[in-house]
Amino acid sequence: MLFNPFRVAQTPRARTINLIKLERDTPIHSVDPCYLSYSIDISLIIGGQWWEGSTTSSRGLGTNRVPPLAFNPPKLSQFVQHLSPAYLRVGGSEADTIHYFCADQAPHDKEPELSEAIWNRLLDFIAQHDLKFMFTFKYGAFNRSQHGNWNGADSAALLQYTLKRGSKIDVCELGNELNAYWAFHGLKAQPRTKQLVLDYQRFINQVRLLSPDSLIAGPGSAFWPYLGETIKYLSNITPGFLAQLEGQLDIVDWHYYPFQSQRSPVRTRTARIEKLLDPRSLQDFETFSNKLESYRAKYQPQAQLWTGESGSAQCGGQPKLSDRFASCFWWADQLGRGAKLGQKVMIRQSLIGGDYGLIQRETLKPNPDFWVSWLWKRLMGCQVYDVSCANSDLIVYCHGGHKQQRMTLLIINMTPRAHRVRFQAFGTPKRRFEITADKLTSKKVLINGVIPKFRKGKVRLKDFPKLAKIDLVAPYSINFWTFSEPEDDESSPLGHFGEDVL
Repeated sequence: MLFNPFRVAQTPRARTINLIKLERDTPIHSVDPCYLSYSIDISLIIGGQWWEGSTTSSRGLGTNRVPPLAFNPPKLSQFVQHLSPAYLRVGGSEADTIHYFCADQAPHDKEPELSEAIWNRLLDFIAQHDLKFMFTFKYGAFNRSQHGNWNGADSAALLQYTLKRGSKIDVCELGNELNAYWAFHGLKAQPRTKQLVLDYQRFINQVRLLSPDSLIAGPGSAFWPYLGETIKYLSNITPGFLAQLEGQLDIVDWHYYPFQSQRSPVRTRTARIEKLLDPRSLQDFETFSNKLESYRAKYQPQAQLWTGESGSAQCGGQPKLSDRFASCFWWADQLGRGAKLGQKVMIRQSLIGGDYGLIQRETLKPNPDFWVSWLWKRLMGCQVYDVSCANSDLIVYCHGGHKQQRMTLLIINMTPRAHRVRFQAFGTPKRRFEITADKLTSKKVLINGVIPKFRKGKVRLKDFPKLAKIDLVAPYSINFWTFSEPEDDESSPLGHFGEDVL
């Protein structure tokens, strides 16, 4: 199929009626209230190497240096408030090469530094917005012969400083994408599974001793489209790591990007518009998620499964694509799919910065994916339901609402065709919110036909016009349709959508 990125054409009214069915009236899973969470890369926080303007990458980093992120702009606080509650993860490739201000030893040449002032500003920002904090502690991009002898003095000093200050790190992890060191730091830096287990066990013991209320996540392995963990004996470490680790993890997490930007040195599925709109591009996430779930259930059954990092395309996102309407479809799908598969938290890379950011770093304007996230936060509750549609052109997910006797159905149509729908067992239709755009490469999206805008720092569901009675799912659209008072085993045709359900 050929896609025209310059127009989203309306098509004649569909004739076939597609039944969307609630398969059971009890939830199949529940997600964390902070399910949709996000990261800010450590490179942005300290003023390191970053992606905007970079045409290539260097050891997993952009080639342009940026100033440290300012946490004080009111607009940034405004966006955070609209996406609460959430975990804020601070990690990234430079997390493993950074010098902590509280470390005893002097920094090495050209080693980026996390200063006391920057750390305090970060902690204040987290406290101000009542965020939960996930931090990636330095593992160290050292020679493979040194693995198994990890020195935890740096992490202990930072953890003790934070606690003494009256702050808390809710989730601690060691190292960023430990199975991808071969790609970012060279083959000699790649830890073997046996040595990594020894180091991680020391890390677990340290955190349990110093900060027993903190959760511990690992191993944060990177998975590539098609390939998974790539090189079997070098980087396929997750099953062996979880099998050999004696200490208990609270979270088994993994990282996944469905596409790679043109900056990425390893590309198995380059980000192109036809790929972003191909349903087959969404399947690998489910395949790998099921694999991780089997590892978790077998080796760390007490732990939760999280996607600890995900964005549209590795290495900063794809310019003029990751920040456009076409990128919304994978994000809406991965949120729905991850919850249906039993994942508790989904962390988006990133809140701000890069082409894949929810917010543009320099202008502080929202990218299209922000509005998918904003509607998800307002309409999708924690209870996950099983829902089906026989037409594969329509991707459907269902959650309970934020009030009792409420349900929200997410319907994704990545085709140029409209589809008629009918519902079974959902209850009474209330309101629907439809995300579309004038073209697939548009920087701005429409919600119910109007461009979403902040007024005095606020945007509300009732700001958007109520759509007329209709039984069509529009071409190239993402839809949140709300219902109330679900009735078992009773067919409910689409009726008039009434007042706001919140």
